[in-house]
Amino acid sequence: MWSKWRKFFGKPPGARLLLIEAYLFLGWARVLKLLPFSRVAPRLGRQMAETSYQRVAEDDRTIGRVSRAVRTMSRHTWWESQCLVMALAAMKMLRRRGIDSTLYLGTAKDESGRLIAHAWLRSGPYYLTGSEEMGIFTVVGIFGCFAAERRGAGRRLQNG
Repeated sequence: MWSKWRKFFGKPPGARLLLIEAYLFLGWARVLKLLPFSRVAPRLGRQMAETSYQRVAEDDRTIGRVSRAVRTMSRHTWWESQCLVMALAAMKMLRRRGIDSTLYLGTAKDESGRLIAHAWLRSGPYYLTGSEEMGIFTVVGIFGCFAAERRGAGRRLQNG
């Protein structure tokens, strides 16, 4: 326990603040997960739209730092902080910094045939959360993705 605190306080002040922010937004996202999705969805961004896949070089460092902070702190929460909670927290942190992102929601069937769900977050060409398992999931219908934009309009998904 003490080694974790020592490691935390050994980090630069900016890194500590980012970790604290990630922890708080993971809590915020966990509360959102308790609400009916129909109430949460309008706040996530443009429905069935994606942000650009283009790399914005000046955002690279911030995207990496946010991704690491959310992944790190998700292991230290006393509540469940899995894919959707992590994606929502990272999306909110990027939005505060004026960086576009797209939240994806997908479904698949497990080995026993039961429906399972997954969420992942992308900003430009980078996947911040959930990329490990996203390949087996199919983005779901009208609630499949949400573009959180600050710099312009996202790309509308085509049906097909």
